[in-house]
Amino acid sequence: MTTETSPSDHGPSGPGAAGYAAARAALLAGPGPAGRERRAALARLTDDWLAGLLASAGAPAGVALVAVGGYGRGELSPRSDLDVLLLHSGRIDRELPERIWYPVWDSGASLDHSVRTVAEARSVAAADLKAQLGLLDARHVAGDESLTAALRSAVLGDWRAGAPARLPELRELGRERAERHGELSFLLEPDLKEARGGLRDVVALNAVAATWLADAPRDGLDVAALRLADVRDALHLATGRATERLSLQDQDQVAERLGVLDADTLLRQVYEAARTIAYASDVTWRAVDRVLAARSGRGRRPGRLAFPFSGAGRGAGAVARGAVERRPLAEGVVEQDGEAVLAQGARPAADPVLPLRAAAAAAQNGLTVSYATVRRLAAECRPLPVPWPDEAREQLVTLLGAGEAAVPVWEALEAEGVVTRLLPDWERVRCRPQRNAVHRWTVDRHLVETAVRAAAMTRRVARPDLLLVAALLHDIGKGWPGDHSEAGEVIVRDVAVRMGFDPEDTETLAVLVRHHLTLVDTATRRDPEDPATVEAITKVVTTLPRLELLHALTEADALATGPAAWSAWRASLVDGLVARAAAQLSGGPAAPAEAAPTAEQERLAVEAARTDAPALTLLAQAEAAEPGTEPMGVELTLAVPDRPGLLGTVAGVLALHRLTVRSAGLRELDPIGAGPVLLLSWRVAAEYGELPEAARLRADLRRALDGSLDVARRLAERDAAAPRRRGIPTPPPLVTVAPAVASATATVLEVRAHDAPGLLHRIGRALDEAGVRVRTAHVSTLGADAVDSFYLTDGEGRPLAARRAGEVAAAVRAALG
Repeated sequence: MTTETSPSDHGPSGPGAAGYAAARAALLAGPGPAGRERRAALARLTDDWLAGLLASAGAPAGVALVAVGGYGRGELSPRSDLDVLLLHSGRIDRELPERIWYPVWDSGASLDHSVRTVAEARSVAAADLKAQLGLLDARHVAGDESLTAALRSAVLGDWRAGAPARLPELRELGRERAERHGELSFLLEPDLKEARGGLRDVVALNAVAATWLADAPRDGLDVAALRLADVRDALHLATGRATERLSLQDQDQVAERLGVLDADTLLRQVYEAARTIAYASDVTWRAVDRVLAARSGRGRRPGRLAFPFSGAGRGAGAVARGAVERRPLAEGVVEQDGEAVLAQGARPAADPVLPLRAAAAAAQNGLTVSYATVRRLAAECRPLPVPWPDEAREQLVTLLGAGEAAVPVWEALEAEGVVTRLLPDWERVRCRPQRNAVHRWTVDRHLVETAVRAAAMTRRVARPDLLLVAALLHDIGKGWPGDHSEAGEVIVRDVAVRMGFDPEDTETLAVLVRHHLTLVDTATRRDPEDPATVEAITKVVTTLPRLELLHALTEADALATGPAAWSAWRASLVDGLVARAAAQLSGGPAAPAEAAPTAEQERLAVEAARTDAPALTLLAQAEAAEPGTEPMGVELTLAVPDRPGLLGTVAGVLALHRLTVRSAGLRELDPIGAGPVLLLSWRVAAEYGELPEAARLRADLRRALDGSLDVARRLAERDAAAPRRRGIPTPPPLVTVAPAVASATATVLEVRAHDAPGLLHRIGRALDEAGVRVRTAHVSTLGADAVDSFYLTDGEGRPLAARRAGEVAAAVRAALG
C-alpha cells in the first residue's frame, strides 16, 4: 500500500478539517467512552467526516472509500494511522484523490492511502502479504457499496484459495517479528504491537480463521486483545505520540490512566494478556501444520473445516477412530498427530496424577500436550491428595528433567490453570516482572528456565530430583515481602511436605532455597584463602551431596538469569570455593546401610538354596492414590542361587513386560551355608497398560534363568519392530569408579544416565560380559534419571584393580551408547 505525506500548507484546505480535529480532540480528552467504545466512536467520527469529504469532492458513480487494516476493524487508537483505499471501477478524475487527502493532512491525522481498482488491489495483495492482510479487514465507508462488496469477496476468495502457500509465509513473518522485538510476556519495555504475543499476532490469528482451515482457541483471547488495545490507547494519550513501546518512564502514567494500582500491576496484566495470545498462536499454528500436512499427503486428511478447539471437553475421544495412528506414551496417554492426547480408556476423574503423567510423557518425547487434552484434564481431574503419591512427584521431576522440551508443555499447563492447582504458591510469582536489567525473564519463567538449565546438570549430582525441584522453587519467595530467600525457605518446606518428600529431603530443599545465592555471594565478596570463608559454606551445607546440589543450582540460576549474571571469572571463583569446601567435607561416599532381611526374604533365600531354583513373590503396592484406583506398582522379591548374568537377565524380563524399574536392590545371603544366594528386591511400575499377571511374569523369569527364553534376542526384535519416535537431547551417561574409600571389600561403579527401557538390562549384560561379580547393587530412578551403584568384585571376591575397574567402566559406558 502506497503511503504519501504532505505538509499542511500544501494544497487546498478541505472542508471540515479543523472541525474534525476539534471533535477528535474532544472525544479523546472528554469523560465519555473509553476502551473499545471510544475506539469505535473515533472510527464512526472519522467515517462520517470522510464520507462528507467524498461527497464534497464530487465523486462520480463507481467510486468508494474503503477503510482497511486497524481502521477497517474499527479499532482506531488515539494516534493510529488512517488506512484508506479509494476504490474505483475505471478511470477517475486525477484531482479527486487530492481533494480527499489534503483535508485529512490538514487535520493533522496520519494517513496511509492508495487509489486502485479491484483488480489492482488483488494484484498488489497477491504480491504483498501485508497488503493482503490489510484488505482482509476492508470495510465500506462511503460511495459505491457494491464495489466494496466485490473487493471483499474477491480478496477473501483469493486468501482462502492461496492459504496453503500464504499461511507458511504469514507464520514466517511472525517469527521474524519475534526475533526483532522479543516476547512481550518478558520484556520490561515491550512493544505492544510487534512483539510476540502482541496485537499483530491477534491480526494473524484472525487471518488464519478467515482461511476456514483452522481457528484459534477463543477463550480469553478477546479479553487479552482488548487489554493490550486499552494499554496502547493509554500510552498514546500519555505520551502524545504514536508509539507502541511501553517505556519504563511512561508506565506509571499509563497505569494511572487505566486506574491500575501501579506499574508492576500494569506489566503483570500486559504479560498475562500476551501469554494468552502467544499460547493461542502456538495452538493455532500446530493445527495449521496438521491441516497442511494432511493436504500434502503427509498426514491424515480431515474435512474441509478443521476447528479442533470446539468441544474441547471430549479430548482425544473427539477424533475419528480408526483413521488416526495412536502410539502409547504412558498409562492413559498416547501420541497422535505429533501431540500427546488421552488414550480412549483414560479416566481423568479417577486419576489425579494424569496431568503430570501426560505432561512428563509429552516432554520426554519432544511433544506438547494437545489443547483439547489440557482443557479436559483441567476440567475433569481432581486435585492431588496431600501428600502427593510417589508417582506424582516422580512425574513432576520427569517433566522438569526434559529440559527445553518441558517449556511448551509447562506453558500449556499454566494456560489452563493446572500449574497453580498443583502449586498454589505459583500464583504469586506468575507474570511477576523483575525490574533488574540483569534478569531476562519474569519470576515464574526464570524458575522454569532455571529448571531447564539444571536438567543439563543432573549427571553432576547424586539426587537429580532434588536439584530440579529446588531449581523450580528457588525464587518462589519473590511473591512475598522481605528477603525472598528467607520467605522461600518457609514456602518450600510446606511445598516439599505436600509433595511427599521425607524430612531429610525437605531439609535439603530448604537449605538449597535459603542459600541459593550464598555460594556466588561468598565467592565474589570474601577472601577465598581465609579458612573462615570455606567454613561459612561447610556450615551451611554440612554434607558433600548438598554441596554438589548447591553448586549446580547456583550455576543453573545464574545462567537462567542472563548473560550478565555468569562469567568465566565468577565460575572460576565459585568452582574454587566449592573445591576447597568439598575437600573439607570429603570422607568418601559410604555404602548405604542395609536393613536386616525380612522373614519373607529369608524364607525365599532358604527355598532357593534348598531347591537350587529361583523363588519369588509378587505383591501389588498398597500405595494407590485413592481407594478404587489401580495400584501404583509391584514389589518383586526374587531369590536365586548365584550365577553369571543374573542381574541383566532379570532386568531384561522386566523390560519385555514393559515394566519400569523405579528402585532395586541386590544383596548376597547364605542362609544354610550351602553357597551364596542373591536376593533381588525390585519396585516396578507398568510403562503403560495394566501390570502383567504374576503367573506369566514368574514363568518368563524361570524360562529366562534356565535359558529357554532368549531375553536379549526378544528385546532386540521388539526394538527393531518399534517405530522410531523422536526424543529429546539428554546429558550423556556418566560412568565412574568411586574412590577406594567408598568400600573396603568391593569396587563401587556409579552410573548416572537417562532412564530408558532396558537400561538396567544393558548394564547387567555389560558387567556379565566383563566377567565381574555384582555383589550388591542399589538402583534408583529419580524422575527421568537413573542413579545406580554397583559393588563389584573379581572371581575371587576381591575389589578390582584400578586398571581393571577402568576397563569395566568403559565397557558399561559403551553399552549405554
